[in-house]
Amino acid sequence: MRAGVRAPAALAAAAAVALAVAPAALADPPASAAASGGSPGSTPSPAQRAQVGGPQMASSGIVVNYPSSGRHWKLPKIPASAYVIADANTGQVLAAKDPHGQFAPASTLKMLTAFTLIPALNPSAMVKTTRFAADQEPNDAGLVRGRKYQVAKLFQALLLISANDAAVSLTQATGSFSKGMAMINAEAHHLQAYDVVAKLPNGLPAKGQVVSAYDEALIARRALAIPAFMHYDSTLAARFEVNKWKSKKTKKEKEEWATLVNQNLLLTQYRGGIGGKIGWTEKSKATYIGMARRNGVTLIVTVLHCTALMEITAGEKLLNWGFHMAGQVKPVGTLVSPLPPAATLRKEARARAAAKAARARRHAAHQHAVQVASQAEARSSGHLDIGLAAGVGAIAVLGVGGMARQRRRARRA
Repeated sequence: MRAGVRAPAALAAAAAVALAVAPAALADPPASAAASGGSPGSTPSPAQRAQVGGPQMASSGIVVNYPSSGRHWKLPKIPASAYVIADANTGQVLAAKDPHGQFAPASTLKMLTAFTLIPALNPSAMVKTTRFAADQEPNDAGLVRGRKYQVAKLFQALLLISANDAAVSLTQATGSFSKGMAMINAEAHHLQAYDVVAKLPNGLPAKGQVVSAYDEALIARRALAIPAFMHYDSTLAARFEVNKWKSKKTKKEKEEWATLVNQNLLLTQYRGGIGGKIGWTEKSKATYIGMARRNGVTLIVTVLHCTALMEITAGEKLLNWGFHMAGQVKPVGTLVSPLPPAATLRKEARARAAAKAARARRHAAHQHAVQVASQAEARSSGHLDIGLAAGVGAIAVLGVGGMARQRRRARRA
């Protein structure tokens, strides 16, 4: 019976281990993991994309939350299909119209192109112009095929006069046109600007190329955080050497220069204007991104599919409203933050994998403890059965022996 005595102790110990392991093995994942809704870097569904920034961002009409009482400015009437006015400091969207509606970007896409490529290219490097770049039209800097231009000068041409040839040349300078475009689209994804589909770096018409007013606000907010971009974008004028050659007659070098004048009139005609980009194609109509700062408040305005030549005026009206109503209206949404860098995502993925492995080990330990407890219980039950059988057998033998003795005594009598 010694084994039978030890079995209950083993059973108790195994049960204690199982109870200790079970809570950890069966615990829910951390709240941060549950709230993520998917693996980092995954692309949300169309329904999810429409609500990036908040539920009201899914509206196709005008959204604004006026104060419940008191007098306030009404939103101006804007001849555009979509717009967003937002506070760059807080990320609050003050008002919007069809914020996630998809429209052709025209040259406003060049802002995304510029700050994607600025960190990747040495500003002093020289880039040789390809035939593809030189053939871009209209609105070009006049790049000459085969001639080399400094990267910094190409960025000036890109942002001051919206040079389409400079956009292509800079994109090719990454190693190839396709690599550059992949970088531009990857940066849009990094910003969570999921409505952006970039096909050409200059924003010229291309099948399937779209942006949204909300995503252009994300682009503008990112641009504000990059000093090199803001330096290029706020430059009022710059000299650009278009070509250089030797005269066949005099053997002297001749140069062709152009003066690049910034097309964004917000910089000179609007108090507090600090940057932005205009655009226009027949398909996109007028498009605009504007940025202004007054009394420590920095506002972003984006306008898509606007009446021609009205885009800057429309932007100024929305900025006026925003500066007056900032702090008085309840925000209708928020500008989301960029996703973590790839290195951070990899670190988080490793941490999640380690946590998953730890949960698996705890679960395996729990299962083993349960199995040990079951086996101990089975052994305990088996020993008790053998003891009972032996006792019954002994009693039976004694009974049979007693009956035999009684019979012998009866015969003698």
